[in-house]
Amino acid sequence: MFEQVLEAFWLVNDFLETGGRVLWFIAGTTFLMWAFMIERFWYFRFGHPKQAEIALQQWEGRSEHDSWAAHQIRRMLIGQISANLGNGITMIKTLVAVCPLLGLLGTVTGMIEVFDVMAIAGSGNARAMASGVSRATIPTMAGMVGAISGLVFSVRIERFAADETERIADEMTNL
Repeated sequence: MFEQVLEAFWLVNDFLETGGRVLWFIAGTTFLMWAFMIERFWYFRFGHPKQAEIALQQWEGRSEHDSWAAHQIRRMLIGQISANLGNGITMIKTLVAVCPLLGLLGTVTGMIEVFDVMAIAGSGNARAMASGVSRATIPTMAGMVGAISGLVFSVRIERFAADETERIADEMTNL
């Protein structure tokens, strides 16, 4: 078991070295993005139901629901729920947008390496140029994979937050 984990670690390390330094930034950005998304899923599962229940109890505990002040309190409760649900979504969307940009940076740095090899060895050394081309394409691929995975789940997170806010607002209206 330990040997398999160690072998997987070395394979990942070799992959990161093949892609160049930029690949480390892409890996860090993707890790941070997924940490924020896991935190949101955790909050949706465990934190939000408690806060939604408290907000609904506060609304139900009011003696009247029709005055201007009651409507403002309802708006405040819904706004707090919405803000808590949407917390961190902007950061996730920003990290999703940064991933392909870092991949593009890896492409540029890899192509600079290709041009350096061409300047030193000439254009006839295909093996030396292949190393630079792989340094150019691997970060691009990694940036896109990180962005696509983040995009799929960030849309789900955003949709859940909007739907859940609407559900709470409807529950408060129906009381």
